[in-house]
Amino acid sequence: MSNAAPSARIGEAMERLDGVTASPHRFGGTEYRLGRRELGHIHGDALVDVPFPRRIRDEVIAQGLAEPHHLLPETGWVSCFLRRPEDVEHAIALLQRSYALALEQRSRRLAPDSDESSSA
Repeated sequence: MSNAAPSARIGEAMERLDGVTASPHRFGGTEYRLGRRELGHIHGDALVDVPFPRRIRDEVIAQGLAEPHHLLPETGWVSCFLRRPEDVEHAIALLQRSYALALEQRSRRLAPDSDESSSA
């Protein structure tokens, strides 16, 4: 396991994902995006927040991988506090899941309509 700070480890993992950009987050820390979609953000070396559809939010909370968002608990956002080394791996997995969902949504949005392509 790396001795790097949690934010550095998470940043390195996110940089490996195609198309992901990092920029300052409006409430401090660093946010990660795929296009206009925020995949999540990290506050220092202590906390990662990730948006999910409610169904997935409930699933990751039930699995103990995250908690309801620390300020907005009724939303689809989750918070992952970085208290132990394994929490960093959980946070990376959550951000990667957010990335996979964003890619899936993007591919559905960009896919040619099957009715139009078969009517030519």
